[in-house]
This record gives sequence, structure tokens and C-alpha cells, in this order.
Amino acid sequence: MKAIRYIGLSLLSSLLLFAAWPVIGFSFLIFFAFIPLLWIEDKIAAQQIPRGAWIVFGYSYLTFFCWNVFTTWWIYNASAGGAVMAIVANALLMALVFTAFYKVKKRTNSGYLSLICFWIAFEYLHLNWDFSWPWLTLGNVFSINYKWVQWYEFTGVLGGSLWVLMVNILGYLLWCFYSANKSALKFQKLHYQFVLALLLPIALSYLLYAGVTKENGGIETEVVIVQPNIDPYNEKFTGMSDEDQLLKLLQLAEPKIDSTTNYLIAPETAIASNIWENKIEEAPQILLLQNFLKKYPHLTLVIGASTTKAYVDGALPSATARKLMRQDIYYDSYNTALQIDSSKQIQLYHKSKLVPGVEKIPFPVLFKPFEKFAIDLGGTSGSLGVQDTRTVFHTPNKQIQIAPIICYESIYGAFVGDYVKNGAQLLFIITNDGWWGDTPGYKQHLSYASLRAIETRREIARSANTGTSAVVNNRGDISLQTPWWEEAVIKTKLTTSNRITFYVKYGDYLGYLAAILSGLIVLFYVYSSSKRNKI
Repeated sequence: MKAIRYIGLSLLSSLLLFAAWPVIGFSFLIFFAFIPLLWIEDKIAAQQIPRGAWIVFGYSYLTFFCWNVFTTWWIYNASAGGAVMAIVANALLMALVFTAFYKVKKRTNSGYLSLICFWIAFEYLHLNWDFSWPWLTLGNVFSINYKWVQWYEFTGVLGGSLWVLMVNILGYLLWCFYSANKSALKFQKLHYQFVLALLLPIALSYLLYAGVTKENGGIETEVVIVQPNIDPYNEKFTGMSDEDQLLKLLQLAEPKIDSTTNYLIAPETAIASNIWENKIEEAPQILLLQNFLKKYPHLTLVIGASTTKAYVDGALPSATARKLMRQDIYYDSYNTALQIDSSKQIQLYHKSKLVPGVEKIPFPVLFKPFEKFAIDLGGTSGSLGVQDTRTVFHTPNKQIQIAPIICYESIYGAFVGDYVKNGAQLLFIITNDGWWGDTPGYKQHLSYASLRAIETRREIARSANTGTSAVVNNRGDISLQTPWWEEAVIKTKLTTSNRITFYVKYGDYLGYLAAILSGLIVLFYVYSSSKRNKI
């Protein structure tokens, strides 16, 4: 009976986490989602059960596995193997974190502090290592109720994770006091702490939301966003030529373009066939676009492309470089953003936060032999090349600078902040999103853009190939959202900003601090264990 109760509580935690997550979006439930799991851990710790760590691991793995399945099952639409790997591995990492908390809590006085530190350190690692998959970072849960977390401009999403964990722990302790009939004074004090921790951040957030305006002195710029709606499975990489796709895109956009339009934004891999960067000026796709721009001297085009670059003149190949068959030439393939203007200047940025298993083989020095097993989503698969810096595109007169953010990159707060540090005044997100079908995946992806707008206080134009395209203001409000799987064009005006938020300046400092504290807690645990063994 006890095992059945524990299984039921584990499933309850997973259901609360799922129901809180976008796009279901009952965000308030996240503040209670860990309480059943904390109760299980506490009971097992109190009973001093042999192999208790394995039991805690089993129940926590059930919680996190179910949560991952319920929330990110849509990966299956692109790759069954990719879905299994993402769900199984992510749940494993979460369960290991929770089990480590159980072990340390039993042996040291760090208590629930270790859970907070370990979890945030794990999320920080998940933002920065080669197996990165931060889709379920706890702070992302508020992307629908973004008015609750306007203070992300100071903390980023890890601040939201801290908030979630603190309120869950206080809620569990409050329930423990209540069920054990502890003193009324202590219960009342803990009750006040719980209410304050829950409601004060929301109240402060609404005050911040009311005070956010467009920056004085910002430059107003008119943009046209195109959603060409080209099927990524049956048209983009196999059924339509680049010329046909580009002509469709331009024909959709042209009725909205006039002499006042500053930017035309097209989605990720709008140029699907590989272009050699070494001779990019000669590519027929580029010549077609330049010919179009002759009609609009004030227009600048930002567009996604698949590109390759050969290492010539003694240049050293990167770790991701491939060798041309039967030739002593190495090259890199890229998921690229291009900016083209009427002066024929071409600026390039290479996507550098790559999807593990699709665009990237983790730790290429070690796992390059497994590159052939990469998931093929059309276009280029295997390990793509990256670049170390966040390139910012500028207009010919250098009055306006934009961040060319490509798809998956938009879920990384500090990474996007690096564009802003380099001078970006507006954020342009170009993406596909059609791989997942009409599922929560593309809706979650769009909602995360609200968090990037808050963290950077930048306005965002988002162009998606197959939905959904949108505009996001610097408070996180989404407007002019296009329908799923329809051709669409948006015309709007955005205002630039030069403001640098605290979060942009210092990045994921909460993760860094949590990693340091976690290290100290582990060292103290090892010291305590060795001292106990000597006695």
C-alpha cells in the first residue's frame, strides 16, 4: 500500500508540473508541484530505509519521466529516437539531482538549501554544456504569465527557478507544521513567509510592467515579416527549388513593402540549398535577392540560409569540419543568417546554439565517429560549424543594429544577452517550427520569446516558416500573431533601445553562484562522510 501511495504522489507531482507548463499554462500549480515529491523524500529519509537513495531515485525518476513525456512528447513528430533520448536522459539528470539532495540532506545540515543549489546548478549546466536541453528550465513556466516575472530583467529565468523551489519548500514545511500540530506561533510565522514569498514577486512584477515604456530617443523602424508556409518535410528540401521558394516569399512580401519599409525578415533556411561562402556573391540565390532589393534602396533583408565554407590558404579546419570526397579540402556547414542590403553588402552569422543530435554531435572531438547517426531533418545534418562571438548586423549607415537569432538560440537568455552587449537594439528571431506539427512545441517556443524581451527589454520580430510569426514588445506582450500553417505577412513598427539591463550585464550569475555553493556543499558532505567513517 505504501508503494502505491508513493507512486500516486509521484504521478501527482508530474501532473502538476505538466498542467503548469505552457501551453496549458496553469502556472500557479508550479508552486505546489514539488510538494508530493518532497513528502516522499522526507518519509523515506525518516524511515532510514536501506538503499533509500535508490528508492528516492526511482520515485523521482517516475515524476520527471512523466513530466518530460507529457510536456515534450512532440519531439517524436521529428524523430522517435530523438524524443526517447531527450526524455529519458533529461529525466535521468533531474532524478540524479533530486537523489543527490536526499543524500546530502541526510548527512549534513544544508537541508533544503542543497535542493535549491543543486537544481539551479543543474539548470545552469544544461544551458552551457554540449548536451544542452534547457526547454524545461523551471523559470520558463511563466512564459505565458509573463506579467508575473518582469523582474527577469534582473535575474533571468534562473530567478524564476529559485522562486519556484523556495515557494514549494516553504509550502511543504507549512503543511508539515500544520499536520503535526506544531505551535500556532511558528505556524503563523511560516504562513506569512509562504504568502510573502508567493505574492511579493508578483506584486513587484506588475509595478515593473506598468513602468516599462518605449525608450526615449529610440529609432522607429518599419519591418515586414514573412511566413511563407513551405512544408519542411515535403517541399523545402525536396519538392521546391530555392528559386521557387524565394519567389514565393518575395511575392508574398512585396504588397506590404514601400519606400518607408526598413527591414524584410524571412525565416530560418529560407535558402535551403547550400551556398558556398567563399563565393557567396556569385550564388544565384543571392543575385536574385539583390536584384529584388534594387527596387527598394532603403530596404534591408534578413534571411536564413544553409551555407558551407571551405578552409583554404592554409586555414586550420575546426573540430566539426568535414573532408570533401577524394579531395584534400576541408569544409564546415552552417545554419546561417544573412543580411543583404541595396549596397550589396552581405553580413553573415552562424547559428551557434545547435540542437543536440540534429545539428550537433556533442563533444565532437570524442564522438565525431558517430556523426553518421545524426537525426536528419532535411538540409544539413550532423555537426554544424559555430562561431565564438554573437555577430550583430547593422544597416549601411550603422544607425540600427539587430540580433539575428536563429531558432533554438532564442531559449538561451544569457546567449541572447550577448547580442545586446555587442550593440543589438532589436531582436530578430528566424525559425522554422514546422518539424513538430500542430503541437505544443511551436507554441512553447513562441512563448519563450516573451522572456527574452523582458530580460533584454528589446522589441522582437519573429519570422517562422510554418508558424507562428509574431511581434513581441519590450514588456513581453505578443501581438500580430499569425495562424498555424498559413501563408502570412506582418507589417509593423519597432522601436530600438540602447538600454543594458542588469541581467544582460551579468548573465546567469545565479547559476554561477549555485554551482559554487553546490561544490561547497558536496565538499562538506564528503568531509562529513569521511569523518563519520573514522568514528
